[in-house]
Amino acid sequence: MPMNRIKELKRMLEREAPGLELREGEPMSRHTTFRIGGPAELMALPGTAEEARTALRAAAALDVEPFFLGNGSNLLAADAGYDGFVLKPAGELEEIRELPPGAGEEKTRLAAGGGAALSRLSAAALERGLTGLEFAQGIPGSVGGAVTMNAGAYGGEISQTLLQVAALERDGTERILSAAECGLGYRRSRFSGGGMLVCRAVFALPRGDREEIAARMEDFSCRRREKQPLEYPSAGSVFKRPEGHFAGALIEQCGLKGLTVGGAQVSEKHAGFIVNLGGASCADVLELVDRVRERVLRETGVELEMEVRTLGI
Repeated sequence: MPMNRIKELKRMLEREAPGLELREGEPMSRHTTFRIGGPAELMALPGTAEEARTALRAAAALDVEPFFLGNGSNLLAADAGYDGFVLKPAGELEEIRELPPGAGEEKTRLAAGGGAALSRLSAAALERGLTGLEFAQGIPGSVGGAVTMNAGAYGGEISQTLLQVAALERDGTERILSAAECGLGYRRSRFSGGGMLVCRAVFALPRGDREEIAARMEDFSCRRREKQPLEYPSAGSVFKRPEGHFAGALIEQCGLKGLTVGGAQVSEKHAGFIVNLGGASCADVLELVDRVRERVLRETGVELEMEVRTLGI
């Protein structure tokens, strides 16, 4: 992206949104769970929906395409960085609160900003004795990212409790969408293409037994610790689930557990994960991905497709 447009965008935002936090040359390694990635040319961290709207309108006026960033839990950023504009919700867009009950409503509504950690939302539900989000306790993404990919685990997924989403289109236009209008499917939604920023999501949750909710969350947490390499930075499952197969099982079948390129390794605990052993580069990860895909295709005939998104590549 032409440097002058990014610099003009920064000047415009400084004029039109003086309270908006802007960072130049911000290392993406600070914003991805992989802990990999060079500097983003410009990053904005809007603390309110109005700041986000102003940032989007300014970017649209200059024909600058923003990249929407959540917790960076499903993202691999280029070593050279990203010569564009990154927008990451912060401040009020990370808050979680209980909404007043509507007439005749039996379920409790929790509203969460798009930048809120999904694990915090799950904990907030537990505190109130609300059930339906236990599965989300250990998912390392943001609420916005979770809605975008209809995150799920252990038989639960976002679509089961989502009620409504407030989002901004790339030109700053606000959209209020019901769950039915969000196009939620297996690890996808109408937000998957990056055309809208999720500012807030509302969930409708039934009451449950607090001790039982806590026990389910602890069970899921134990399962994750036993099966997933949580001790190393990663981006979760690297590959999409091939039809009729499990990516991790295919990779293990091919004897690829422990395969290492530079600081990147196919996890010895769960073959579906690539972990950063320390100092791994984006190039290391991509070379390792290529080796895994080639070997699995050659030995099983199954072509693996990356689930992790890339930036600046």
